[in-house]
Amino acid sequence: MTAHVTDAHPERSGPGRARLLVVVAVPAEAEAVLRGLPGGAAALPLPGGVLHRAQGAPVDVLAAGVGPGAAAAGAAAALAARPYGLVASAGIAGGFAPHAPVGATVVADAIVAADLGAETPEGFADVTELGFGTARHTPPPAAVALAARALGAQGTIVVAGPVLTVSTVTGSAERAAELAARHPGAAAEAMEGFGVAEAAARYGVPAFELRTVSNPVGPRDRAAWRIGEALAALERAFAALAVAELIEEAGRG
Repeated sequence: MTAHVTDAHPERSGPGRARLLVVVAVPAEAEAVLRGLPGGAAALPLPGGVLHRAQGAPVDVLAAGVGPGAAAAGAAAALAARPYGLVASAGIAGGFAPHAPVGATVVADAIVAADLGAETPEGFADVTELGFGTARHTPPPAAVALAARALGAQGTIVVAGPVLTVSTVTGSAERAAELAARHPGAAAEAMEGFGVAEAAARYGVPAFELRTVSNPVGPRDRAAWRIGEALAALERAFAALAVAELIEEAGRG
């Protein structure tokens, strides 16, 4: 059972900053992450939601809602309330076959807004091409490598590659092929990573993304989804990560 505590005056520097904020979409993902962490969790109040603070690891977990807007709003609320050394978008996702098969764990080496932009006569143009900002955030390479090594050591299939953030999940082979052609090497598709990374960037905190693959990106076939297995893989991933080292590596840039 989660205990309830208050934290009206959070520390703004020092040891309290060496924490990881994990932002997921739904409670089932939050529960999987917390099962992978030791010591139970305490509930901390947050405008519009509740943070779950792991008692045996320097990790806070927030189920912010589905989509980049909800993810950005939730992450920003948490970052405004408390200091963090690293922010992670995490959860289950679709994987681009054969690069990231069902059962794999993806660590993003780029967090990409895949459908934020405009259709033009020449094809899709993202917001960077349009001159309206960035469509890509790059997680700290040393943190990506450290996470991949830790996950690989437990026998997990680990893929490092771009994770695409979309507002509409792919449901056809044609759109999957279009996204793969536009983003060579894309490993997974999810709905929250770019929103989390945008919030983190505004607070000057590094961000990364970790996804466990429940289904292939392509035609929508719910019977083929392996959600339970992907949630179990998410739990194992957070049990394997050396969080303090990950935060330290991220802080080095």
